[in-house]
Amino acid sequence: MLELEPLCFSSECPSRALFDQIADKWSMMVLAVLDDGPQRFNAIRRRLQGVTQKALTQCLRRLERNGLIAREVISLSPVAVQYQVTPLGRTLREPLQELHKWTLVKLPEVTAAREAFDSIEGGQKGADRSLIQLRL
Repeated sequence: MLELEPLCFSSECPSRALFDQIADKWSMMVLAVLDDGPQRFNAIRRRLQGVTQKALTQCLRRLERNGLIAREVISLSPVAVQYQVTPLGRTLREPLQELHKWTLVKLPEVTAAREAFDSIEGGQKGADRSLIQLRL
């Protein structure tokens, strides 16, 4: 079992807050995109289908604030910036790659579990509806 400090379950725990910020919907994917080298905002956005400008901006700022990526102005007229992974951010490469490998290996099992759950839940909802109709 994974050994975690008891405080990490507390809403006041700094490690919990950091984990929330690096394990959110877009952060891991942004780090994966930037693992290929420095990228400009629109290049990142094109790679991450479905991300909104606002969500990407917020994600990049969070990652920069946490020291995982760096923002560099590359021209002033017009203003152009690029983002790149910092040495601290690179320390996440191996754990993120392992998590990605796990998802690829376990996806069939997860899919089967979802289908089993959905078939039970779907049947249960139908049974619940039948009971409601009988009571009327």
